[in-house]
Amino acid sequence: MTIEFAEAERAAGDAFLRLAAKTDEFEGYKHPHAARVARLADALAARFRLSRADRTAVVFAALLHDVGELAMKREYIQRPGPLNESERLDLQRHPVIGEQEAARAGADRAVQLLVRWHHEWWSGAGYPDALRGPQIPLPARILRVADAYAALTDERPFRAAGTEAEARKHLTLWAGIEFDPQVVAAFLSLEGVPELRSHARTETRAEEEARPEPPAVTADEPEQREVVTENF
Repeated sequence: MTIEFAEAERAAGDAFLRLAAKTDEFEGYKHPHAARVARLADALAARFRLSRADRTAVVFAALLHDVGELAMKREYIQRPGPLNESERLDLQRHPVIGEQEAARAGADRAVQLLVRWHHEWWSGAGYPDALRGPQIPLPARILRVADAYAALTDERPFRAAGTEAEARKHLTLWAGIEFDPQVVAAFLSLEGVPELRSHARTETRAEEEARPEPPAVTADEPEQREVVTENF
């Protein structure tokens, strides 16, 4: 999966792509994950008419978003099944470690902070800083949605890829809790982006016929649901 960089961005972009490939391999993604997140995030950033500098920052942050996990090298990241409490708390360190690793890799401060905040939740239940709503910069909210969708629709050693419909339903159900509802609505309206369908499992006819219509995405925060930790 290629990403086109401007001449001034090419050296950094190529270096970050190499780091992204190492991270994807460690996390056990069958296909390039970080580059796919970068393409999805950039398409979404364009929908919000972000500046060229902000779009570059979100692409670079997407490539580096899980470099903290690579630095931590924990075996439980690759293990199937749920995390125990100590593992879950340990894993929540990876955005801060990723921020530090992004700095070591030469990323600027804007990119470092997006890496730090890519697991913040709209409801304030995210980490590491428990930012809430518009306290979370828009590029970080965009990255959260793109990362979740890409993770849900790609195969890993311990689970099969989900379908596009399953991932869209997840984003819809968690809009207003994990995700910014406006970002989810914009994401669901994206068309013509190959990364939306690449690697997702094809829905069977029975699944298609049984699939209910997802609820509409609104800006109102829905009733709090039980939080299930997923490694994405």
